[in-house]
Amino acid sequence: MSLYQEYLNEIEERKGQGLHPKPIDGAELLSEIINQIKDVNNEYREDSVKFFIYNTLPGTTSAAGVKAKFLKEIILGEATVAEITPTYAFELLSHMKGGPSIEVLLDLALGNEEAIAKQAAEVLKTQVFLYDADTARLADAFKAGNAIAKDILESYAKAEFFTELPAVAEEIKVVTYIAAEGDISTDLLSPGNQAHSRSDRELHGQCMITPAAQAEIKALQAQHPDASVMLIAEKGTMGVGSSRMSGVNNVALWTGKQASPYVPFVNIAPIVAGTNGISPIFLTTVDVTGGIGIDLKNWKKQVDANGDVVRNEAGDPVLEEVYSVATGTVLTINTKTQKLYNGDQELIDISRSLTPQKMEFIKAGGSYAIVFGKKIQTFAAQTLGIEAPIVFAPSKEISNDGQGLTAVEKIFNNNAVGSTPGKVLHAGSDVRVKVNIVGSQDTTGLMTSQELEAMAATVIAPTVDGAYQSGCHTASVWDKKAQANIPKLMKFMNDFGVITARDPKGEYHAMTDVIHKVLNDITIDEWAIIIGGDSHTRMSKGVAFGADSGTVALALATGEASMPIPESVKVTFKGEMKQHMDFRDVVHATQAQMLKQFDGENVFQGRIIEVHIGTLLADQAFTFTDWTAEMKAKASICISQDDTLIQSLEIAKSRIQIMIEKGMDNKNQVLQGLIDKANKRIEEIKSGAKPALTPDANAKYYAEVVIDLDIIEEPMIADPDVNNADVSKRYTHDTIRDLTYYGGDKHVDLGFVGSCMVHKDDLKIVSQMLRNVEKANGKVEFKAPLVVAAPTYNIIDELKAEGDWEMLQKYSGFEFSDLLPKSTARTEYENIMYLERPGCNLCMGNQEKAAKGDTVMATSTRLFQGRVVEDRDGKKGESLLASTPVVVLSAILGRIPSIEEYKTAVEGINLTKFKPISMN
Repeated sequence: MSLYQEYLNEIEERKGQGLHPKPIDGAELLSEIINQIKDVNNEYREDSVKFFIYNTLPGTTSAAGVKAKFLKEIILGEATVAEITPTYAFELLSHMKGGPSIEVLLDLALGNEEAIAKQAAEVLKTQVFLYDADTARLADAFKAGNAIAKDILESYAKAEFFTELPAVAEEIKVVTYIAAEGDISTDLLSPGNQAHSRSDRELHGQCMITPAAQAEIKALQAQHPDASVMLIAEKGTMGVGSSRMSGVNNVALWTGKQASPYVPFVNIAPIVAGTNGISPIFLTTVDVTGGIGIDLKNWKKQVDANGDVVRNEAGDPVLEEVYSVATGTVLTINTKTQKLYNGDQELIDISRSLTPQKMEFIKAGGSYAIVFGKKIQTFAAQTLGIEAPIVFAPSKEISNDGQGLTAVEKIFNNNAVGSTPGKVLHAGSDVRVKVNIVGSQDTTGLMTSQELEAMAATVIAPTVDGAYQSGCHTASVWDKKAQANIPKLMKFMNDFGVITARDPKGEYHAMTDVIHKVLNDITIDEWAIIIGGDSHTRMSKGVAFGADSGTVALALATGEASMPIPESVKVTFKGEMKQHMDFRDVVHATQAQMLKQFDGENVFQGRIIEVHIGTLLADQAFTFTDWTAEMKAKASICISQDDTLIQSLEIAKSRIQIMIEKGMDNKNQVLQGLIDKANKRIEEIKSGAKPALTPDANAKYYAEVVIDLDIIEEPMIADPDVNNADVSKRYTHDTIRDLTYYGGDKHVDLGFVGSCMVHKDDLKIVSQMLRNVEKANGKVEFKAPLVVAAPTYNIIDELKAEGDWEMLQKYSGFEFSDLLPKSTARTEYENIMYLERPGCNLCMGNQEKAAKGDTVMATSTRLFQGRVVEDRDGKKGESLLASTPVVVLSAILGRIPSIEEYKTAVEGINLTKFKPISMN
């Protein structure tokens, strides 16, 4: 059967799902289609022309290469297609973004046919996705006296690719749609259990919110054809949780506009809003798509006659509505006054949503075009030997005399690219920075590869110290979806220059380690900037930003990222941990104490948490930095002591060496290079030439939070509070309760020890607890299933060497096998312990899940609705988050223990401890 016939069969299958033909990315299929176009009598010719024009993916896909070549033949008169004139062929090339299309346009522009060369030049002037090979051709032609090359360069120097674009409309009409009350997680917009379909944009779009919501959005569009639908998180924050480009892609698919008539299902310009604004990571994805994100502030705390906040019976502030954004309300965004209006009534200033930089993103259809456009303008001006005219909004540079630097300000100043030489920059400054480490995870990786193809990138930027493609999100179940997607992803990334968890050649053992643990290990400098395709890219060395698949692609392709220097909140500790407490309890208590100190205001949101836990090694400290995603912080920085940092770097070196010994290094010897850099950094610290990073004593913080360890008396549990009468307070991570709250009798259906939140000591705690119970009772019986997933293979190897894995094996009813991985997700659990393959497991929710309606006690990071456990009729699923000993004991008892039971169970166990620096 021909590829085209297979494609027709697939089209019929998709029709049954209400889907259009899948966009074509393969050269072989498009070659068949071109042959059918050339055969004027072919029965499939009419459809073939349509597929060629309207249904072929651009950029560096192999199909794009074939398309560009055929368009070149049409332009040169070597092929004739009645439906595609040479002029139309140029238009099609102009929508192909880069890679093969740029190569063809340069061939034509620098060729001998003057009329064709001029047409090609006019198209090239609109293009920005040029790389070194492309710019080198232009520069060489210019130096050789080519007038067309000079004309193109002069246009680039004036940034006509941007200035000639239509201006942003002064008024943008919107109609509101409240997607949910409370925080809206990206799981609602792009569910984790549908991760396999993210690269198929139309198919994945069907999972946004609910079919009913999609119908309501379409109805609003029909009622208000001149307005854009604005998706709203009422009384909450929009886009919390995972860093999913697919979330904003789905919003754009349903509410935005098509980026190009020749590229299906790629939409731009979504408009989103939240009472408490937009989560930092999600706002980045909005910028990528040229959209608008608005902080509505349409509810405020009610105050009494004395100015005191009015509280309800639960002690929570009572909110009052400032203005309504009820579904169906027609509003106007005025980009000139930078205000939001209801008719003539001014509602709120939205200037932060319409900064000069964001207006450029909107005009250009996304931030990528601006990033690449600036580079092209700089190149052209330098080649011509002229000063580039000021076209783009100047980067804001804030420098306060006499003010010291926070840790993140130091890192950004150190990594800054293109800022004013010698100028010290503070928070609020717009900075382009060098990125040291990049991570791509497997459920967003296919989208990252698509983004790289779309921006015509073919090789990793040489300035990136190291990059890693994980396999952890698809580790639990090696099903048909994973088998179809993951090998293709690993090959693409491996060819691109990224270290990959799975070897496309099958020579080294698949490593399904949790991505954040690997990134934490390969970060070998606390001055590093890390970009990763997951919201838990929160390393305990350097400053790490969870990002969407597009920002990850940009970092891989350019070695850079652009963002304002964030404000910081300083977190320090006093007092002493109780003997029966675990560091995870300190992490949860930090959130609770911060909210109490600031009367419910989350001062962490959108800012850097600079946490002073320098006595903890990187593995243990990561438990804190990882959780800062749940605190809604933009990122975090761990301030470490010299000796502790050296120990952490030595551990990192040993783990990188294991990766090398497995055969994971590439031809550029990236992993060996990281070890060399770690050795250099260790020597700098030991010699005193460059001690561990610390902030200046006179640095300025947005707020300072002091956590009192003395008042943490009991294990602290993050509760989704699924039955709270105030819907906006469910699933927030802000409800932190002590163990006694549950009275020792709340039923637990399943326990889970795993995810990026645990480290080797957590697995040793499980082993020690089993020994304690066995000693007391003669055996261990579980009244609820306990799922245990070590985050990395290294940890399992270390546990085996130290005798703990044997204890886990003794009481396990299931142990994973690399030779026989599961092909289907588990749907039923027995009251046994399951030793699962390293990876995300239940925390991700895309493969394994608890039974619907279960109450789960877990060490993981997420408690969002439907993530770890879905609801069933009459019973909401709930995932409570706690320390490892609480989870293990809950599974043994089948209920949450009392404080007395807990203290007895952990007696003599080495829990993860922390002492503030002043106490050492």
